[in-house]
Amino acid sequence: MKKLDAGGHVNTRETLEALLCAIRSELPELTIEYLPVGIVAKCYLGPPHEVHTLDRDGSIIRHYKTFEPLPPLMERGRSLALHPGYAFIEIYADKLIAVADNGDTSIVKGQE
Repeated sequence: MKKLDAGGHVNTRETLEALLCAIRSELPELTIEYLPVGIVAKCYLGPPHEVHTLDRDGSIIRHYKTFEPLPPLMERGRSLALHPGYAFIEIYADKLIAVADNGDTSIVKGQE
């Protein structure tokens, strides 16, 4: 996930497909309804950018500025994504999973 901001943005379809293949290989047993709705992570491009998103279909990557709202389901993970203890936040229909740099996870259920 950190490579998304490391100077080479995922602007090509090939790079995006490689990232999606890596995600699918980590979650091979899951069907589409159990995959994340999307992923929110802190954006390191600097002000005014705050977070970026990747949807589960891989059709878009977007950097959001501080004043720009994320899509409704994704907005739930924004504040956690900004927390320095988390590398990124996986957004699901029924929960959020906060992932630390070392891979540890924390599940937040019941988000509306």
